[in-house]
Amino acid sequence: MKLLIAIVSNDDSSSVISALTSEKYQVTKLATTGGFLRAGNTTLIIGTDDEKVEDVVSIIGKESCRRTEVVPATASYDVGRFATYPIEVQVGGATIFVLNVEQFIKL
Repeated sequence: MKLLIAIVSNDDSSSVISALTSEKYQVTKLATTGGFLRAGNTTLIIGTDDEKVEDVVSIIGKESCRRTEVVPATASYDVGRFATYPIEVQVGGATIFVLNVEQFIKL
């Protein structure tokens, strides 16, 4: 048995969860915050059999697309003078950890 911990964008979380549950995977959703853009993301916890891991990863990959967004950035030119200019960053996608599960108990 495997435990998948998937970190996805809040924008993608609903479609990822819907796709997983429609394929009969049970998902636990946690609201989390990322460090880079301080943007909200969602951490999903999914337990599944070893042979179904690739299917889960495939579903998450289809539903969590990478995209480019423009965000404001601030530069300091000297004491007290700042300028704001937009920069493009990659958002979306997913980070997935696959862990071995020694024991699974459902009460």
